[in-house]
Amino acid sequence: MKTYSAKASEIERRWWVVDAQGATLGRLATRIAVTLRGKHKATFTAHLDVGDPVIVVNAAKIHVTGKKLSSKQYIRHSGYPGGFRAETLERLLARRPEEVIRRAVRGMLPRNRLGAQMLRKLYVYAGPEHPHAAQRPEAMPQQEATR
Repeated sequence: MKTYSAKASEIERRWWVVDAQGATLGRLATRIAVTLRGKHKATFTAHLDVGDPVIVVNAAKIHVTGKKLSSKQYIRHSGYPGGFRAETLERLLARRPEEVIRRAVRGMLPRNRLGAQMLRKLYVYAGPEHPHAAQRPEAMPQQEATR
């Protein structure tokens, strides 16, 4: 029995569309990250980008549990004195709802060039419309609840 390793010419990509309306942020981000990496395929190869492109619609209608809207902070620093900036999830969701999902998924991808390449296959839109009809995306199947 030999270990299978996919080649770049053998990779087949299917486009998926996910409706984020009412979905829990972390659980949705996990499903998206698994699809972008390609771990849902039997031909998963760790050193290649074998994942599928994902389109997320209705990002502004995402759901979070607990008090995360007011307590979760997104922080950054410019590198200059006094350059610290912090923003709550509620404020970022009102200003740029696409960025909330993009940051959640980015945290679940590899921290290297391969992860950046995978993140480029993520398309997030605040409303229900997207311009990718020509790619004929399919609705991503819901995962069963495991108890």
